[in-house]
Amino acid sequence: MASPPTATALPSASAPAPARYGGLVLALLAAPAAMGVSGPTLALPEAARGLAVSPGTAAWLLTAYGIGMAVGTPLLSAAGGRRGPAGTVRAGAALLVLGAVLALVAPNLPLAVAGRALEAAGAAGLNVAAFQIAGRDRSGRAPGLVAIGSAVGGTSGLFVGAAVAGTLGWRATLALPLLSLLALIPALRLAGRTTAPRTGAGRPSLPLDVLRDPGFRAAAGLMLALATVNFALLYAAPRRVAALTGWSSVETGAAASVATLVGAVLSWQLVRAAPALGARRTRLLLAAGSVTAAALASFAPWAAVVLVGSATSSLVTAGGQGLLTGPATGRLPEARHGTAIGLFNLAFLIGVATGPALAEALTGS
Repeated sequence: MASPPTATALPSASAPAPARYGGLVLALLAAPAAMGVSGPTLALPEAARGLAVSPGTAAWLLTAYGIGMAVGTPLLSAAGGRRGPAGTVRAGAALLVLGAVLALVAPNLPLAVAGRALEAAGAAGLNVAAFQIAGRDRSGRAPGLVAIGSAVGGTSGLFVGAAVAGTLGWRATLALPLLSLLALIPALRLAGRTTAPRTGAGRPSLPLDVLRDPGFRAAAGLMLALATVNFALLYAAPRRVAALTGWSSVETGAAASVATLVGAVLSWQLVRAAPALGARRTRLLLAAGSVTAAALASFAPWAAVVLVGSATSSLVTAGGQGLLTGPATGRLPEARHGTAIGLFNLAFLIGVATGPALAEALTGS
């Protein structure tokens, strides 16, 4: 799972571009945020028993994280616009630690859910800051490393979460985003070299012009659908695989992680083929791929085909994140591109939040 670049003003192009080491630091800062989405998935039955709720109700631990990221991204982006990336890193880290501690000690589900939402808001802030700092590299390599790190974090989260649950217990999976703190000090050093972007003094206007644009609505609506299906399968597909095979949670997590990672990597081929396909056929291919993935993962009687469905969903979602950004902004004035990308990113994050809840409502597991 990769997150689209956030719609914040980038620092001056005159600042020196981060070295490859800096790109790796920023990838480590962002990756655990995506890992927090998928990490607790296979530990939800244990979490449900520990919190004395049903497995379906325990799915709120996933949904709350998506909601926290959806809310935290614009809020921390605005903070970054006023105080620069260093302020965003500090605010994100503080929220992350506070939320993780609450999730670790919460005696009941409501407090654990509140902790997860707070933790996700902090993780979103670190993700915002990573793209802000990486934006100094006009070659695109540093932002690319951040995006790759986010994708690896999301796809490996199933396996890492299952392994952590097996050794440290289910509560530890709720705190996987704390791994971002390993990069906190070097990230603050990088952020310190970046000046806060200047913002206008006027009152921000409602983005009604963006929301009225047919091109934006079509692209954001499709992104919302792709993300919702993808994160519904992230919740439900591993359970189907485990039920069909009898594998342990670690084995299931490893297989599911490999499948989604392969899909994310293969999305590059879709991106390369898109210009020859054309915009209309590309959108139809994305939509058809998502529907096919949902059908395969939901109804196939073989675990291998369920995993193919997960990989296909990962492929079209990762590809859609790159391919739909252009159509979302193409008919708008350049001055509105940042707002449009931010709203497009929000559509993706709404899918992150609603996917697990939708899967639970449909499966009732």
